[in-house]
Amino acid sequence: MSVVFLAGTPEHRCVVPRGANLSDEWRNASIPLERRGGQEVPSRCRRYRLAALANFSALGLRPGSDVELETLEQEPCLDGWEYSRDVYHSTIVTEWNLVCDNDWKGPLCTSLFFVGVLLGSFISGQLSDKFGRKNVLFATLAMQTGFSFIQVFSTSWEMFSVLFVLVGMGQISNYVAAFVLGTEILGKSVRVLFCTLGVCIFYAFGYMLLPLFAFFLRDWRMLLLALTLPGLLCIPLWWIIPESPRWLISMGRFQEAEDIIRKAAKTNGITAPDVIFDPSELQDVNSQKQQTYTILDLVRTRNILTITIMSVLIWMIISVGYFGLSLDTPNLHGDVYVNCFLSAVIEVPAYIISWLLLRSLPRRYSMAAALFLGGCVLLFIQLVPSHLSALSILLVMSGKFGITSAFSIVYVYTAELYPTVVRNMGVGASSMASRLGSILSPYFVYLGAYDRFLPYILMGSLTVLSGILTLFLPESYGMPLPDTIDQMLRVKGLEYRPPSSSTRDSKEEEENPEILKSTAF
Repeated sequence: MSVVFLAGTPEHRCVVPRGANLSDEWRNASIPLERRGGQEVPSRCRRYRLAALANFSALGLRPGSDVELETLEQEPCLDGWEYSRDVYHSTIVTEWNLVCDNDWKGPLCTSLFFVGVLLGSFISGQLSDKFGRKNVLFATLAMQTGFSFIQVFSTSWEMFSVLFVLVGMGQISNYVAAFVLGTEILGKSVRVLFCTLGVCIFYAFGYMLLPLFAFFLRDWRMLLLALTLPGLLCIPLWWIIPESPRWLISMGRFQEAEDIIRKAAKTNGITAPDVIFDPSELQDVNSQKQQTYTILDLVRTRNILTITIMSVLIWMIISVGYFGLSLDTPNLHGDVYVNCFLSAVIEVPAYIISWLLLRSLPRRYSMAAALFLGGCVLLFIQLVPSHLSALSILLVMSGKFGITSAFSIVYVYTAELYPTVVRNMGVGASSMASRLGSILSPYFVYLGAYDRFLPYILMGSLTVLSGILTLFLPESYGMPLPDTIDQMLRVKGLEYRPPSSSTRDSKEEEENPEILKSTAF
């Protein structure tokens, strides 16, 4: 989210050089007016041709009375731009003039970060399975911190963007590694809390701190440095956080796993049994061969194909809405720092509500209600009069609330729809779709330069569409988790059947929420 401030675009206009031989009157009239946001404002990308203005100035003619400005020839900003410093002192936009004909580079820079996230999502799981959760966690933390530090000294937009890809790869990799490590080393009661509210709420707390940093550090290099250095605080955690005993067992390193568990028992005041693992039995379990499933099994039958297509579309649309609204905070009425803070604060009740909904209400109706709320309020924004800016902000935040709630629910819901044999692939394919949505999201914000309400109309319409699609998914609440493709719940219409007498195993019911947000954001 730091790109909201790192790539902020301040008000700007063409530079009129002092050596242009213009009178003060002609200098003040050198920028044509254009209609933007319902008002006549100075153009950001055009000026009247200075050579013609200099001739009029030399002849003693006056703008408006002697010369009709609307008839004058215009030219682009040949001498650069001057930027307002009211909000930002410097950003990558002002540093490398990413405006007018180059204004597409700002959204592309953000998209490239999410390309890095997409690439990191592909490799983080394999690296974690091969080299260990702890090793990958700290290696990718070092990667994110190191490349972010180098990014502070970027000398061009191209260098900044390439480094942003690498930062994105490190960010998602350490996020996933930390999530998996937490689920594997924590006890059941703490694990469920960690995987739902813990991960989400602390993400929101970090998001809240971002506008505070940005308010006091309005130079992009200093802000990026301040956001990077806290990564060094993770170094002492190397001696505190253990490796996952489950991973060590899967690698046949039983003694190391036993040492970690005995240390945990001692810390918790529990007497460990003399024999914790029987290596011969564990090796027999690890050596058992199971049927191999591939990505093609996600489209093998009409039922699973329909669920896969709808899941991919829903995840992509939710991601577009979430990141689109988060990145659009500078374009809202009012103070950009306050708006960003509100965008972060609204996530806390959204996560709490989604957690409560997951505990007690049907999945598809809960998620559809959140999506309808998010989509409908975004569509209403265009009906709000321009002078009611507070109401517009309230609607945007309500939309963010609904979409964020749906983003939390969709992880658990998707995991419950797919059978055990392809569950990881199903959630992974959907998560990949969300990465594509995040890559597209900056360009939804970019459309606001042409029509202020167009991003909200598109995001609102798509979100309502995803809510409608959700209603056609099968209901999984209270149902036993499917183990095979044949046991999958069938795609139904709007009818909801109450849970059958066959209830899910209590262990599955308690531990299922740990899938929540396993690769979110």
